[in-house]
Amino acid sequence: MYESIAAIATAPATGGIAVIRISGSTAAEVAGKVFTPAGKRAVKDFAHGQMYYGKIAGSGVTDYGYCVIFRAPRSFTGEDVAELHCHGGVQLSRAILKNIFANGARPAQAGEFTRRAFLNGKISLSSAEGMADMINGQSLAEVRAGSLLYSEKLTNKVKDIQSALTDVLAQLGADADYPEEDIEAAHTDNVKAVLIDALSGVNGLVNAYSGGKKIKNGISVAICGVPNAGKSSLLNAMLGYDKAIVSAEAGTTRDVVEGCIQIDGVNFNLFDTAGIRQSAGSVESIGIQRARRTLEGSDLALLVFEEFGKEEADILSGITCHVIKVCSKTDLGAFSPQADICVSAVTGDGVDKLKDMMRAAALPAGSLDGAFLIEERHYNALCRAQTALSSAIEHIDGYPLDVISIDIKACWDILGEITGETAGEEVIDRIFSKFCVGK
Repeated sequence: MYESIAAIATAPATGGIAVIRISGSTAAEVAGKVFTPAGKRAVKDFAHGQMYYGKIAGSGVTDYGYCVIFRAPRSFTGEDVAELHCHGGVQLSRAILKNIFANGARPAQAGEFTRRAFLNGKISLSSAEGMADMINGQSLAEVRAGSLLYSEKLTNKVKDIQSALTDVLAQLGADADYPEEDIEAAHTDNVKAVLIDALSGVNGLVNAYSGGKKIKNGISVAICGVPNAGKSSLLNAMLGYDKAIVSAEAGTTRDVVEGCIQIDGVNFNLFDTAGIRQSAGSVESIGIQRARRTLEGSDLALLVFEEFGKEEADILSGITCHVIKVCSKTDLGAFSPQADICVSAVTGDGVDKLKDMMRAAALPAGSLDGAFLIEERHYNALCRAQTALSSAIEHIDGYPLDVISIDIKACWDILGEITGETAGEEVIDRIFSKFCVGK
């Protein structure tokens, strides 16, 4: 067992309660030195997972609250864990933590509780990353995806593939041990079938990253058009507040103005760009160049206009992403048969329908169902596993199976980087540095 560590597990702010967590072989012993139960049962004899009321001694202060003991291995970290629940004052919880340190625990490092859970086999490395995504998620979709990752969805799929590869490697090892049986040719077709099935599983995970990337990074939406087409007004209408300056003077927007909305829990990052036209002053020209660069890097574009003419057609011809053509200012009687939708930023008419169209264009039905592959680290590992399996399949008919086993073992090891079985210390350190001290 590791030495006992302690930290405040709740946010460093005033609240109803604060939770102080201790983990390690002496967790109950340390808790017993700062917590005096109201009843007769000593802390060391507390029932697993049951809360007990009593007095909590801090450095220079006393509080009343609860203590709960989780016995190894039935705890988050897999070690003995004690939690003290005190009133949620910042200085109060710090005073209690200081007394805990004085009685034998040391300060926990960032992510050390979760790291111990990983090292003690309670969670996989990818599950720990899912927990970090849940905690740090900037959108509801990212939190949902992190929850699926935390629940070992990816780990289970990876382990299924690894299990099939393990069986193949064992079979190839047996063939090498008994060459006189001359059974290699008979096994080749069976091995190839297993590898093809494994590659199919890896391919499915790799393909799922497109949805996961949208969850992680959000959808980039460029709002473009000629000057004074209503772009900034549309941005403000979608945001629900005035972010961009709106003026009847053409060319008011000189730089990209950003905003963010959530649709189905996914962030849509909106970029209101400068009006694009041929003749412009030097400052406005810089804004137009930035507008074109924004368009080049966007997932979706809203082409805003009152009437669709040659300038709009020229802008449209230079856009490579999906485009929704938006006729604005319907409150002033604007209408265009070339538009995909007509809206009014003033009255809000059509704005919600436009958001529905944006969702449908960027997030096809079912594209986020069960999405959990949101970490680039996992995606890169799966791409390398894809390459190793493809190589094994490509050469299986022309090389001895013991040579093919090199690619198969390489694939197994790469997949182990995702679960943590073969991950290096540098990768593990980097992952747990994302956590706060109390987690």
